[in-house]
Amino acid sequence: MKQSLVDDTEDVSLDFGNEEELALRKAKIRHPLATFFHLFFRVSAIITYLFCDWFSKSFVACFVTILLLLSFDFWSVKNVTGRLMVGLRWWNQIDEDGKSHWIFEAKKVSLNNSTGTEAEARIFWLGLIICPLIWTVFFFSTLFSLKLKWLMRKPRPRQIK
Repeated sequence: MKQSLVDDTEDVSLDFGNEEELALRKAKIRHPLATFFHLFFRVSAIITYLFCDWFSKSFVACFVTILLLLSFDFWSVKNVTGRLMVGLRWWNQIDEDGKSHWIFEAKKVSLNNSTGTEAEARIFWLGLIICPLIWTVFFFSTLFSLKLKWLMRKPRPRQIK
């Protein structure tokens, strides 16, 4: 007796909603190196500000290190991470009259473009907002912790002729 194999399985598909919701649930980081450097330069500048006195007593060395880290951050946001993570482009154009015009572009969010995921976009914008807030806290804490006794000089004794 021959028995034939019969496929008696049903095609069961789970309904996860539309494709956009499914893609957002699978929000993986597409550009891990860009994401790392987006946060690395910012956080490194803050850590350098906090702990620079441990490594160097030179104000100039600390200042230049922090300035270089923030310059690298600016360059990476403008040229790399802004484009890869959220699809931003911007530049300055000078017209014939000599007036400067800033041009900002942002890509529309679609599933097929090469910009980052929702997780990358959140990391990008949170890094762009939180770090300047931390610098503002540092500014006011330094301003209000000014010790007035450092401003006073000891008077020199006058010489009598």
